[in-house]
Amino acid sequence: MKGELKMKSKMKWVGLFGLVLSAFSIFIHFLLARFTQMGAADYESSITIFSWRPIFEKPIPPTNSPSHRRLWGPVKRLESLYPDSNPQGNYADPVSQTNGFIFVRIRGGFHEIRNSICDVVVVARLLNATLAMPEIQSTTSSKGISSQFKSFAYLYNEEQFVLSLAKDITVVRTLPKELKGARRKKEIPVFRVPYSASPFYYFHHVLPVLKSHSVVELVVSEGGCLKATLPPDFEEYQRLRCRVSFHALKFRQEVQELSAKILQRQVHCFSQLSLLRAPGRPFIAFDPGMTRESLAYHGCAELFQDVHTELIQHKRSWMIKRGIVKGKLSINSAEERLKGSCPLMPEEIGTLLRAYGYSRDTIIYVSGGEVFGGQRTLIPLHAMFENVIDRTSLSTPWEMIRLYGQEVKLVDTPGPPPFTEEVTKRAAWKNAGPRPRPLPPPPARPKSYNIEGWWGWVAESDNEPDSTVMELRTNAHKLLWEAIDYVICVEADVFIPGFDLDGKGHPNFASLVMGHRLYQSAASKTFRPDRKEAAKLLDEIRQHMHHANRTWLESVRRHLTKTLLDGIIEASNKSKLQSFLSHPVPECSCLRRDSFEVSKNSSSPSTSQLWKALSVTRRCPAWMDSGPISLSKDKENEEVVDEDDSVSELFFRESAENHEGDAEVNNKEENQFEDQEDEGGDR
Repeated sequence: MKGELKMKSKMKWVGLFGLVLSAFSIFIHFLLARFTQMGAADYESSITIFSWRPIFEKPIPPTNSPSHRRLWGPVKRLESLYPDSNPQGNYADPVSQTNGFIFVRIRGGFHEIRNSICDVVVVARLLNATLAMPEIQSTTSSKGISSQFKSFAYLYNEEQFVLSLAKDITVVRTLPKELKGARRKKEIPVFRVPYSASPFYYFHHVLPVLKSHSVVELVVSEGGCLKATLPPDFEEYQRLRCRVSFHALKFRQEVQELSAKILQRQVHCFSQLSLLRAPGRPFIAFDPGMTRESLAYHGCAELFQDVHTELIQHKRSWMIKRGIVKGKLSINSAEERLKGSCPLMPEEIGTLLRAYGYSRDTIIYVSGGEVFGGQRTLIPLHAMFENVIDRTSLSTPWEMIRLYGQEVKLVDTPGPPPFTEEVTKRAAWKNAGPRPRPLPPPPARPKSYNIEGWWGWVAESDNEPDSTVMELRTNAHKLLWEAIDYVICVEADVFIPGFDLDGKGHPNFASLVMGHRLYQSAASKTFRPDRKEAAKLLDEIRQHMHHANRTWLESVRRHLTKTLLDGIIEASNKSKLQSFLSHPVPECSCLRRDSFEVSKNSSSPSTSQLWKALSVTRRCPAWMDSGPISLSKDKENEEVVDEDDSVSELFFRESAENHEGDAEVNNKEENQFEDQEDEGGDR
């Protein structure tokens, strides 16, 4: 008996030891999974987890070759333009005693948020006020985002924002407790700031209320609360805008890390089928700019088909009712396209790039949180270029989930009540007159098949349903997607937009990218196609796309080359009037000291016209001069297409031909381009 008790006691101890060992093993397993997830992701990322498989038909041409300089090289005339947004003269630090607090609520998309933040910082400096951390309405907790992020911190780095602006304004994380309580009770004055308000508005309307109440709340919903162009004596405030946008507004660490990984994976791409064996392949960033709002505002519905046209028209009708659009509901989209009011479609951008000389294996990164029409609109671009990618091609689902943070799982909302009409018909059938009678009609087919998908309401109702929590969460995710795309577009070797206006007629995401590139690296190649001229060129060859003639190809190349400089001049006359960040020159730029002598010796009329249009007269500090500028005649004219440049008449191959023949013709075509560029450079 005692032996049995001892045996049972031993078995209990063995079982307890096994349970403790199992618990310890599970704990170690989760610990290793937590701290090795990053390394595992990096290891697997180069093997199987990405949907993109690079296809390269030919190696990169040497960097010193004329072909490489024409396709990827910098714009020589802009190499002397440097960024300089530091304060000039006597610029006072913010005083400790301010007129009160400014709390800001910002509505809108990515580019509207970025513009608005820069404006409210300038307003706080104008009014000598303390700025509470702005609240981004799209990223509040009610939108279903992770609770570990506050509104501003969901997108930007709060610490960097506060430290970078320490010498400009005073920024606090939150309002004091008493003011926060007054805001909850709606006891503080609220101003719904009009778009592009003047400094006069703030001095005569907001400042007196700020001094009397010590706090005001500003609601910014139009993508900007201060005029883009300010008087000459406000130039320091323009430079402050540049410091906010290009230095203080850094994305939070997770966004920066994932953006850096995508850039590294994109540039250092390898494939067993590739002829490329060395990293560092250049790429083009393309922003379509095709959103439902912008297409509706500019009347481009007929460029699409079926339900997409109905969705655009419904949005345009909604805009007309609210006074956003002043015009007719139905507009001839073909005429608007010829006027340059509609976006260039992805296949049109692909045609222009192929005509300029970019080969089929060029890497094209497609940016944008939304491309209206879906992947169907990108199919022609995929047919022209082998390596068309986006952020989903170079990131993993778990990396994006980590970027979003821990989000609460949303429960699907219950559907409509069951269909009860059939029960009513059965009761009527039983209480009807004498038999025989014809059989009752079959029950109506349920309409749920018509309302599946985010667009299904178009077939059922004239009113667009309210956004669900899942849709609000997706809108917050789009801000993170566009943040990643913004970093990649700014760092791209070449950038080309399909459209540069948003759904209110203001400069959009692509305009901010072009402004940032102009500030950070003015000489980087940024095409700014004239949509009106491009539409004419594309219509000339639309019926015989596969056999472009030599004259047409030269016209396209000459047009795109011209936009590298003329597009900047046009932006200074148009985009800057609505968004300073789309063209931060000359306030935030300077010229190298020896560039004036070089420009005097240059005989090109476009060079003198460029400097006159940009109005850059401030010379850079001496420490920015890294060496003399040498501008020889051949380099000065290397962007111009030579008149005797012969090109291949075969532009695209017929779809029936096999891939090998296509590759051979493309190689011959590119070789002819390079040979003629060499001849042009020698002359």
